[in-house]
Amino acid sequence: MRGLLEVGAVFGSPAINPFTASQEFAMKRYPSLASLQLFILIARNRNFSEAARLANLSQPALSRTIRLLEEELGARLFDRTSRTVSLTPAGASLLPVVERLMEDFGHALQDLRPYFAGERGRLVIGALPSVAADILPKAIARFSIGFPDVEILIREGLAEPMVQQILDRTVDFAIGTPPNMPAQFTFIPLHEDPCVLVCQATDTRFPYPAPWSCFVEHPFVGMEARSSVRQLTDRAFARANLDVPARYECSQLATVGGLIANGLGISLLPRSTLPLARSGGQLAWRTMEPPCQGRTIGIIHAAGRTPAPAALAFVEILRQLQMNNNDN
Repeated sequence: MRGLLEVGAVFGSPAINPFTASQEFAMKRYPSLASLQLFILIARNRNFSEAARLANLSQPALSRTIRLLEEELGARLFDRTSRTVSLTPAGASLLPVVERLMEDFGHALQDLRPYFAGERGRLVIGALPSVAADILPKAIARFSIGFPDVEILIREGLAEPMVQQILDRTVDFAIGTPPNMPAQFTFIPLHEDPCVLVCQATDTRFPYPAPWSCFVEHPFVGMEARSSVRQLTDRAFARANLDVPARYECSQLATVGGLIANGLGISLLPRSTLPLARSGGQLAWRTMEPPCQGRTIGIIHAAGRTPAPAALAFVEILRQLQMNNNDN
């Protein structure tokens, strides 16, 4: 407390003339809360020695702080003799104002404590659509039990715009794949998401594991070129030394699933996308033979930026859920 109370004491001002101070009232800067708290302490105890003891300050330091406060306000606050301390008219006028300010300040801090603890506020989470439909709802359900007063906004989108939203501070953090600008972000892996062959539910032509040649022999249903899923599948085909053009290209996973369910082709998708793809119809999937491909799903936030308390709590729940999944 000593350091806080003595911060204002490094700025000197000329001595106050008690007969002209009220006429020269011109505040050069606002007094500190610490100096006002000391003013209240002296006013209530009417004793500098006792106030210094209660504030854990030396009496000269307390006297210096009050002198600087008087200089800042441009008015003498105390009349002091060897035996008595009394408020001047200016001090008596100031006391109820400062007491009300301190009470309001205390109430404001009390109102803010739930936000500091992460118990209230707003949490904006970016997520790839497949993550938003799979991992995120489970985490939100658990988070809401302990943090019912935190408002959650979900921003689904493509990977590149999502990481830009983190930099722009329009989302607190995101769940997705490792960003292309690693120096600007911190990435916390959650789980691996392998690519699988997706076909009609009744299709029995594909063995376990499926050979990569299936994608040369059958029409390929792909996501749009700028999506992270399509970029992943293109890299997988390149690694398998295959040229696989898309017969159909879609912007929504449900559309991909609908085309496959109606026998129009097959696809290569991360396994976590299957719940969305299945909304378009009944599907089956096969693991792939080596070289296996996949993606890492994790938490992305800006490097060097302190997350909000609610965000830290939510990230911890995500990690606990993933640890439970790994144990099972």
